[in-house]
Amino acid sequence: MDREKEEAVFRRRVQDLIILADKRNCVLYSDFMNLYEQNILYEMLQKFSRSRGETFGGYEGAERRMAAFIPSDAGGLEPEWPVACIRIEPLLKKFAEKLSHRDILGALMNLGIDRAKTGDIAVRDEEAFLFCCAPLSEIICGELTRIRHTSVRCTVCRNEGFSYTPVLEKIRGSVASVRLDAVMALAFGASRSSLISLIEHGNVFVNGKMVTSNACVLKEGDLVSVRGHGRFRYCDAAGQSRKGRTWIEIEKYV
Repeated sequence: MDREKEEAVFRRRVQDLIILADKRNCVLYSDFMNLYEQNILYEMLQKFSRSRGETFGGYEGAERRMAAFIPSDAGGLEPEWPVACIRIEPLLKKFAEKLSHRDILGALMNLGIDRAKTGDIAVRDEEAFLFCCAPLSEIICGELTRIRHTSVRCTVCRNEGFSYTPVLEKIRGSVASVRLDAVMALAFGASRSSLISLIEHGNVFVNGKMVTSNACVLKEGDLVSVRGHGRFRYCDAAGQSRKGRTWIEIEKYV
């Protein structure tokens, strides 16, 4: 399914949930959404101003989030988020491989788990935490027993108070300007021309908002997410080189 058809299906689903929540006078929930879908959601909620929508991904700072649609006449009704947190750890740490986000996601896909039913995967030292739709938690814990060549144990844990400090790689270098395409080229080691199509096709987000112009100028602290490539934070500029290029520092999520 191409992007336009995917967007049309998503819009219909969101509209149906908004209308149904009002009709039933109860809170309804979406699946987990990526940043592109969240942008569409916020746009649609402005048109349905009588309804309230909130998002949550299991912990503060989560990128993938589900939405709660709260009816206009709900009074003090608040979401009870159907999000579960699963701890994934090796059975035998001595013989365990170092598992990445991609390894864990691949294992879930091999089980036939729909990506929309899972949220962030936070890898921390020798363990990882997976956020998913609560009804799926028991199935995942029962079926996910091996990732690559490593046997793993999955247990549902409490996500209240969960915090995650990602591993960051500091990258320093010079750019012609702090325009989005130039900084992306430094972050991902690619040419600016090869990255422009990612921007134009809606695959790049700055602070969670889609950016489709490579003329966007980054500011200190901006978080850039690129679908299929990863994320980085633009830290600051530290002067200019003799050739007039700008020295910058970024923090890339690894």
